[in-house]
Amino acid sequence: MSLKAFHIVFIIFSTLLALGTGAWCVWVDLVEGAPIYLAGAIASFAAAMALIVYGVWFYRKMKRLRIIT
Repeated sequence: MSLKAFHIVFIIFSTLLALGTGAWCVWVDLVEGAPIYLAGAIASFAAAMALIVYGVWFYRKMKRLRIIT
């Protein structure tokens, strides 16, 4: 696996981890009612969105440079 392919896989796993952390924070906020978990959920979902945008940008760049087919 090339470094560029590993980079894409790493971005996907990081996005899934951020989404999972956000879902966990929402669940704990509903159970405990502590507002810090809601802030953590918002931060996690924002990070996931940023990772998705970055992943799409990186993939398009590699496709444009014809590094990835």
